[in-house]
Amino acid sequence: MTHSDRLAAHPTPLESRSRGSLTGKVRVPGDKSISHRALILGALSVGQTTISGLLEGEDVLNTAKSMQALGAKIERTGPFAWQVRGVGVAGFAQPAGPLDFGNSGTGCRLVMGAVAGCPISAVFDGDASLRSRPMRRILDPLELMGARTGEAKEGGRLPLTLYGARDPVPILYRTPVASAQIKSAVLLAGLAAPGVTTVIEQEASRDHTELMLKHFGAQIVSTNEGSHGRKIALTGQPELHGADVVVPADPSSAAFPIVAALIVEGSDIVFSDVMTNPLRTGLFTTLREMGASIEESDVRGDAGEPMATLRVRASKLRGVEVPPERAPSMIDEYLVLAVAAAFAEGTTIMRGLQELRVKESDRLEATAEMLRVNGVKVEVAGDDLIVEGRGHVPGGGLVATHMDHRIAMSALVMGLAADKPVKIDDTSFIATSFPDFIPMMRGLGAEFSS
Repeated sequence: MTHSDRLAAHPTPLESRSRGSLTGKVRVPGDKSISHRALILGALSVGQTTISGLLEGEDVLNTAKSMQALGAKIERTGPFAWQVRGVGVAGFAQPAGPLDFGNSGTGCRLVMGAVAGCPISAVFDGDASLRSRPMRRILDPLELMGARTGEAKEGGRLPLTLYGARDPVPILYRTPVASAQIKSAVLLAGLAAPGVTTVIEQEASRDHTELMLKHFGAQIVSTNEGSHGRKIALTGQPELHGADVVVPADPSSAAFPIVAALIVEGSDIVFSDVMTNPLRTGLFTTLREMGASIEESDVRGDAGEPMATLRVRASKLRGVEVPPERAPSMIDEYLVLAVAAAFAEGTTIMRGLQELRVKESDRLEATAEMLRVNGVKVEVAGDDLIVEGRGHVPGGGLVATHMDHRIAMSALVMGLAADKPVKIDDTSFIATSFPDFIPMMRGLGAEFSS
């Protein structure tokens, strides 16, 4: 039984209720996407990588453990401060046991890419939620590059054994969907291949891997492809060098207190160091279209990633239509956007959300149910989510979190402004991405009770 499975066996329910305005200044945890990639690329580099602001949630810590198991030296030197001494491109060692990623699809899929370019085998595993999630679309391009999938569950699900390529070959790969995980896995495997590995996306996904590869010394070129796509070309077999990485605050984590500040009357919260990469800020764009007061200042950057201070104040929101092409820039934020939509006046239509069906849970259906049990009129039409906002939420419901940290946090945010308290069945999995969510929200004035 994995650690996450043990958590699921001992659920910790919680209730949130309206108490008053939320105020203060906070820095939410470091960005999870950057934290995963800093550890992996540090492990694939020569020399020492110093990381500050690392997210110390379970998902990222499991990636750190997997890098240790593959031969890198990982040391925590202080709060959110880590050092990595890498083994170089294709230098991973045979792990002594399975690599357990707990609840983390990102960590698992990216490390599959890194392992695929090494002449070793590794068993990939995770908790019950991760074992249910599809891996075939990651494995398909890796097998084209010379990796081989051994024992696996139906559909390429975990636990599975991946045999890395002894002589990886570069490929040109067109991703079937806009997915930073597919793209990143191919590029990480491509580090070990001679020649140029190319990924073409019809819709551009998050570019954190490209930016960080360049920061560590890789030769990588990204150009426009069509109206919304990108073509990324990586020259293989570079010698990556250790680098300093400052991890910006995670916009996906900031999304929860930001929406809380918008819907709780009288609230005024300042968020420091929030990543403002345009491929991650679709939620901020949408909230501003809905009438949200989100002010940006002190813009700066590190390792190619822009960040800024955000001041967010309670606002009267209105319903909008969110276009499908915005989905890659806010795929993890639709759950809490649905909460904002429930408190808005008018109908909000979120289009093209098929990717939500293959996350920690079927997030599309789970989000709709979260709203329904709290008196919100909501409809799932194909891959679209339609929320009828009435300016307030009746509340009073018990939300099933389905072992999903984002459902848990979204529901707790909803309860802070609902007419009646909102209860969730389990808070355990919040620790996978935002360990201090509950104490931080309490520090801003939120009321939670068990």
